[in-house]
Amino acid sequence: MSDVINNKADHRYELEVEGHLATEHYKLDGNVITFEHTDVPKELGGKGVGSKLVQGALDQVRAAGLKLIPQCPFVKAWIEKHPDYQDLVKG
Repeated sequence: MSDVINNKADHRYELEVEGHLATEHYKLDGNVITFEHTDVPKELGGKGVGSKLVQGALDQVRAAGLKLIPQCPFVKAWIEKHPDYQDLVKG
């Protein structure tokens, strides 16, 4: 698997796997990033691609010093399972 890329022009994090593109769409407002929607192609389902995408994106959010609003249910559930990322959540 390749690394997660921040496609700033399209406001999404991307992870290409087996010729398919998984994406995490976001909205950036100052130093607060809102993860709106995770999209993993059905061909990649059940392979942990969504988790790798979210973790890679959150590592970049942390490195950039941003705070997160996990509007996307997948991201919210992932953070609940990984409490070491809870400090990124705004409020």
